[in-house]
Amino acid sequence: MEVGKLKNEVLGEIVLSEIHTVRDDILIRPNVGEDCTAVAFGDLACVLTTDPITGTDKNLGQLAVNICLNDIASSGAEAVGIMLTLLCPEATTQETIGQILREANETANQYDVEIIGGHTEITNAVNRIIVSATALGKTPIDRLIKTSGAETGDYIYLTKTAGLEGTAIIVNELEDELSGVLTKAEIQEAKDLIKQISVVNEGKIGMRTGATAMHDATEGGVLGAIHELCEASGKGCKVKADKITIHPVTERLCEYYNINPLKLISSGTMVMCIPQALACDLEKALIDSRIAYSRVGIITEERDKKLIMGDASVEEIFDYIDSPEADELYKVLK
Repeated sequence: MEVGKLKNEVLGEIVLSEIHTVRDDILIRPNVGEDCTAVAFGDLACVLTTDPITGTDKNLGQLAVNICLNDIASSGAEAVGIMLTLLCPEATTQETIGQILREANETANQYDVEIIGGHTEITNAVNRIIVSATALGKTPIDRLIKTSGAETGDYIYLTKTAGLEGTAIIVNELEDELSGVLTKAEIQEAKDLIKQISVVNEGKIGMRTGATAMHDATEGGVLGAIHELCEASGKGCKVKADKITIHPVTERLCEYYNINPLKLISSGTMVMCIPQALACDLEKALIDSRIAYSRVGIITEERDKKLIMGDASVEEIFDYIDSPEADELYKVLK
């Protein structure tokens, strides 16, 4: 099988199809594009998510916490606690483990989130450190936002730039190889993108301004995230390729490795859907928070997911946004 998360079709066939128990207190069930679950406790929903970090061995503590908090944020919830599991090969030093946990604590502290438990183990079952995080949050049930909530006519927004996380990972992993491709300033600029991988603020803004659906663009990039959001919602979309912002360093990197920046892992980019009547409120809130954004498309009733090419005013030239394959990151790091 390919490296990376399971294809959506395989996930449905061998994982989701085996889940049979249905409880009334489960508010969000497993589905393609739904990164969180939610459980009803009175008027509150407890929102939970879990994710491993497998694509890099750099910035593990920072990434593990941010990725999970991003999922909680995409549900419009407030993160409360996080649990970390570290599986470490036998050669791992105490200093390395300590560094990962310091990073994790520093990141969690920024968002007033407590590390509430986990597990740390030295094992010969892995050949490099694997960090898996589980986060939990809370929100009033009537404020819960689902990936499946997009409505026909909603505008689609992307925050920041496509391929943000992938750019930072590639440069951190392959800096020596890239020294003849990028300048020192560009390498540092790419590394600094890791500081933008949180979408916690976008989640708060989306909840406050009336977003119908949000999805953090992780594996599969921005196109993968848009596809999953539409599939979960039972809708289609028209997305204008020339409206999607790509950082100049990302463009150079993707050209060098012949990969698609729109399919490159992009934690830090939030896909946000909102009714047209509320779009101005969303834009103003993003501007006030100094969060870069672009309005890239619209949700359609027809299930086709079209990426419109060339002049944004012309819709006849397009490609289809397909179900995400293995992330472009793995083509570079394999």
